[in-house]
Amino acid sequence: MIKFNLTLIFIFLTTLALGQNCDCVSNYEWVKKTFEENDAGFRYALETKGEQAYTDHNKRILEKVKNIKTLSECTPVLYEWLTFFRSGHIGIKLNEKYQQTNTQANTEPQKFSDWETYSISTEKFKKYLDNKKDIDYEGIWESAPYKIGITKQGNQYIGFIIESGAETWTAGQIKLKFTIDENKTSSVFYMRNHSAVESENVSLTGKNHLQVGNTQLVRIYPKIEETEYTQYFKSIEATSPYLEELNKTTLYFRIPSFGDMHKKAIDSVIAANRDKILKTENLIIDIHNGTGGSDGSYREILPFIYTNPIRGVGVEYFSTKLNNQRMLDFINNPDEYGLDEEDKKWAKNAYEKLEKNLGKYVNIGDDIVSTTKFDTIYPYPKNVGIIINQQNGSTDEQFLLAAKQSKKVKLFGTTTFGVLDISNMYFVDSPCKEFELGYSLSRSMRIPDFTIDGKGIQPDYYLDKSIPPYEWTDFVNKILNGQE
Repeated sequence: MIKFNLTLIFIFLTTLALGQNCDCVSNYEWVKKTFEENDAGFRYALETKGEQAYTDHNKRILEKVKNIKTLSECTPVLYEWLTFFRSGHIGIKLNEKYQQTNTQANTEPQKFSDWETYSISTEKFKKYLDNKKDIDYEGIWESAPYKIGITKQGNQYIGFIIESGAETWTAGQIKLKFTIDENKTSSVFYMRNHSAVESENVSLTGKNHLQVGNTQLVRIYPKIEETEYTQYFKSIEATSPYLEELNKTTLYFRIPSFGDMHKKAIDSVIAANRDKILKTENLIIDIHNGTGGSDGSYREILPFIYTNPIRGVGVEYFSTKLNNQRMLDFINNPDEYGLDEEDKKWAKNAYEKLEKNLGKYVNIGDDIVSTTKFDTIYPYPKNVGIIINQQNGSTDEQFLLAAKQSKKVKLFGTTTFGVLDISNMYFVDSPCKEFELGYSLSRSMRIPDFTIDGKGIQPDYYLDKSIPPYEWTDFVNKILNGQE
């Protein structure tokens, strides 16, 4: 069965004006009607939160949209309406095709010409940095698409644009500020649209990695050599899966994403290291900060960690004419979705069954529970530690539900995001093609007895704040090797 459990929240802001026939009110009414009639989790949310709460929410949002004139104002309010139902597997974004069609008619992005600036030439700033004797926050940092100079002014650090890949930011404009003292740490980071995000989190890991709120910056000048955190920074900067040996008894398998586009790379790493995995006592699988993706992306991992039959509770698809189009998409465009002949056959049978049960929740697979069995239980790896955090949701959590049934497996980290019960996202265009709405097609048959949404999956070993993230791998390594 093909499942695309994407955990994506889309908000793309723009200053485009709304069309005359598709103002924010009409777009809101379309989003509301489409979601109510087609989303697999709509009824469940109503049962959980109550009709009155939903009525009050609708009244409040309607009052907001009545006065909105631009897409930049409309998009986040439409998203706010969606958040009533759940925190993930929902989405609203500006349609890329609409943006391209209206490019010529759009006004230039606002340049914020009156924005606060700091004036210094790059060469002069570099000379200043070259003459510094101590290592602190001052330097030239990169956080794509920006290069930012950070200098201290009085008791405050300010970050100014050196190079910008965004039209809304120009050289010299102040991009961030932060203050660090004994009593309080505070920061403000200005986003692409110059909105302010405030935080009390400012931290320097090693000498070249700075965290300001949720934004990570890497020092590019002066670049200071360091080896202490090499493994950690390699893991958080990775965009592709890789496997390396931590020591003679432990392998480290980093998987940044289970996205369907990464399946081939994951399978390739496994195939290239198969013998090594089966001869090594411990395996660490690091999926923290995951992106969700496709269940098929982790399929080849399961045989290595398997000890007993893996039970999986299925999902029910909500059958509507619009929702069933998804199956037709699979049938008509198999290459786009990476489907083989068996998958196409599944989609065809699913479509026929759904069409016969319009307006109902349909268990395509008939059985509530599926059982996965493998012929071999490998002696190695003997112990498997999976590193997780609050960013793991959707397919990541589906993988964990399967993996934690193995007697070899322990989870390390923090509680996951909790977005799995309502899943299988589908995206449709608004009537004027301005917006793309993302909603969900299926609900888990675990509901209501074993729900994940809003709760997440808890680790077996909670890695509390006294263990900094750059020490997580080392901590897991020690536990698996009996050194803690």
